[in-house]
Amino acid sequence: MKLDERHLVQLAAVVQSGGVTEGAASLGMAQPAVSRTLAMLEKRLGEPLFVKGRRPLQPTPLGRALAEHGQAMLMASRKASDLVTSFHHGKSGQVRIGGTPFFMDALISGTIADFQNQFPDVRIDQSYGYLPDLQAALLAGRLDLAVCPIDILDEGSGLRFQEILPGRNVVACRSTHPLLMKRKLEAPDLLDYPWIAPPPGSPLLADLRSLLLSLGATEIKVRYSGGSLTSAMTYLKGTDALTVLPHGVVFAFRKEKAITALPIALPHPERALGLLRLADAPRSPAVEAFAGHVAQSFDTLRHLIKRHEQAVVWGA
Repeated sequence: MKLDERHLVQLAAVVQSGGVTEGAASLGMAQPAVSRTLAMLEKRLGEPLFVKGRRPLQPTPLGRALAEHGQAMLMASRKASDLVTSFHHGKSGQVRIGGTPFFMDALISGTIADFQNQFPDVRIDQSYGYLPDLQAALLAGRLDLAVCPIDILDEGSGLRFQEILPGRNVVACRSTHPLLMKRKLEAPDLLDYPWIAPPPGSPLLADLRSLLLSLGATEIKVRYSGGSLTSAMTYLKGTDALTVLPHGVVFAFRKEKAITALPIALPHPERALGLLRLADAPRSPAVEAFAGHVAQSFDTLRHLIKRHEQAVVWGA
């Protein structure tokens, strides 16, 4: 015998509420409609669902057993409704985000933690990559968002870019580096020390080469290369090596007071950090909520960095 799931749900609501009127109200239905359902169900089963003459209503053993199945369906239906509501408000779902390693580790990972403190039911799947791989992943539907530095987005790429932080590089070193003791630091002084090279594929590698060539270096004195941000920072703390990093990355480590930036100005790279996504991506409230959180967090960071830069005297 096949039973209508809706009838079992109505039975469960009546049993749970102790009355037909109350059960109908909990479902947003009219009392006569629920009474007809129960009468029809009893006729089909050939058995009573409630003990006659008992108030509040008392289910028979069969009525109670069927109501338990209906209760499971009722709870599943309510959970599904809550899920839909949560999804529409961006409080549940999945966000697949990829980005360049240094920015992801220094800045985005903390932003993800802040976001999930507010939206604990949103799952974040993070991956690493540089611009070509990130663009391919977005176009193939493997990513929802990418965080990366970009200079020019090709027209007709099918992607859109939202700037969250302007480009600014600094020469990073340990906080006790000898160059910090010089009264007048000049750019050629940088050539007296070894360098940490960013990983292959990183835009910072091209920035480092351009910087050293502009200083007249005929070759790059690289002592360490290809490491992660954590390994590069650890190496930097223990040596007199220098490296080129985005100011935002160095700024993120300011509270540790182990790494700092030399007070010397560098040319601004012709690119900015931002969010990259499909121009016609399907609507995802969770992705929109996360993107908005990232943009707001970086707006705050931008003002903090600006205030910090105004307090620092950068050399020419």
